[in-house]
Amino acid sequence: MNFEFSDEQESLRDQARRLFANAPAKARMLLEADAGHDAELWSHAAGMGLTAAAIAERQGGLGLGALELCVVAEEIGRSLAPIPFSSSVLVATEALKLAGGAAADEWLPRLAAGEVIATLAFTEGSGVWSTAPRGRVRDGRFDGIKTPVADAASAQIAIVSARSDEDGDGYGWWLLPLQGVAQMPVTAIDRIRKHAALNFVGTPAQRIGSPGSGATLTERLLDIAAVYVAFEQLGGAEAMLAMSVDYAKRRRAFGNAIGATQAVKHRLADMYTKVQLARGHCLYGAWALSTAAPELPLAAAGARLAASDAFCYAAEEGIEIHGGIGFTWENDCTLYLRRSRLLAQMLGHRSRWSDRLVRALIAGRAA
Repeated sequence: MNFEFSDEQESLRDQARRLFANAPAKARMLLEADAGHDAELWSHAAGMGLTAAAIAERQGGLGLGALELCVVAEEIGRSLAPIPFSSSVLVATEALKLAGGAAADEWLPRLAAGEVIATLAFTEGSGVWSTAPRGRVRDGRFDGIKTPVADAASAQIAIVSARSDEDGDGYGWWLLPLQGVAQMPVTAIDRIRKHAALNFVGTPAQRIGSPGSGATLTERLLDIAAVYVAFEQLGGAEAMLAMSVDYAKRRRAFGNAIGATQAVKHRLADMYTKVQLARGHCLYGAWALSTAAPELPLAAAGARLAASDAFCYAAEEGIEIHGGIGFTWENDCTLYLRRSRLLAQMLGHRSRWSDRLVRALIAGRAA
């Protein structure tokens, strides 16, 4: 059985890696800037077709699939590329594809071309997507507050969860324009990926998906996003491991490279072990996602947990190996540590995914 990506997918990886070669430096420039993303890098990514990779050809995309997105997500994580790829392509675009209908036909071609950026606005302070929303849609207009919303300053449209009379006891998904919506910046632990609180007052809302289907769609989207975000975390963990190995070879103390000491060797070995374990789970998740396998909930939860562990551990140990400089803003280690913390909370905390893993295991055993 072949557990590796195809030659074509590896070629896509090489192209993405070349495109994002200077991304860490570009990301650092955004730390104190008002801009939400690097517009030039986003334009190049769209020109390469990265935003269109997994969108059907009839909707303006390249008609590729989940595996190609996994490859790009890994390179986004490796480079800290300061573009809203995760919010717009890995999450919002996938949400539109799930919901389908007229809204998907209208907006997916523009998302594929990169001329429109989208974000997901599900959270209302809890940080959990699947929490039932309080905001309501009445007469086609939405009133409510969503926070924190990633890449809100870069996006033109948002997919929002909200209640309406048609939804009964449930809730639905809606597509809203962000023009004229009040935004208040929210300071997140990751200063590169900007967040905001959005205050919607009478904002026109276009329903996507069927009434009352919000909870079902959200659970499906969580599994999809978990696999993609796991690959982003895997890329970040691999970057921290590579930086730490390189530093351990170059940094000398008492006449010897610090990598020669047993304590540093053991840390690097543990980092490598966690990265490889996460890679196995990520590949399982990629297979389940690309084949629409019934094991997707199990594979997604496993990938989510293993990749979160790998990235957080690699970032923490990388800081320690780099010593004092690892804690400074001038060193990239702190940027990866902050990104690892953000991604670990992005789709809900660890206990939620542990419960989801257990439920998936029980369901599989019963079947």
